[in-house]
Amino acid sequence: MRRILVYGVTGSGKSTLAQRIGERLGLPYHAIDDLTWEPGWVPVSDEVQRERVRAVCAGDAWVIDSAYSKWADVPFARVEVVVALDLPRWLSLSRLLRRTVGHALRRTPTCNGNYETWRNAFLSRESILVWHFRSFKRKQRRMRAWHADPEFRPRLVLLRSPAEVECWVAALPDQRRSGAGPA
Repeated sequence: MRRILVYGVTGSGKSTLAQRIGERLGLPYHAIDDLTWEPGWVPVSDEVQRERVRAVCAGDAWVIDSAYSKWADVPFARVEVVVALDLPRWLSLSRLLRRTVGHALRRTPTCNGNYETWRNAFLSRESILVWHFRSFKRKQRRMRAWHADPEFRPRLVLLRSPAEVECWVAALPDQRRSGAGPA
């Protein structure tokens, strides 16, 4: 398992889990938001996003934390395992609220040095909170359809609770202790 995509709704913990998987397995983690946003919240063009993702996915080993529909074919052409976080809305929304408020209060830089602001978080049509509501059901249906499809490839790991996430991560070989690289 050397090429892994973590997929889920906004606020489900994709980035955190992808980082943990990368650390545990000794694989490079790539934050998709860093590939799709420039400083000042300037969006990267679709063509440049595709090229950046293609460069990451051309590697032999990687963990990424999302796949936007406009270029999802790129990672899906090479990914070995999709880890899908199908967590309840209340949980993902509460995590998203906590993260967003915390970033705005502490002025914590997010992707490429960008900052969450109160205006962007709560008053903008482009708000990450608005995006959560717009995309939740669609992403949830997609993950559940993958899970129900016996022909779905690559391998799918569907995790539906924090306990399942913890159990799955604990079962991964810990390359940090052994000093070995990815298998």
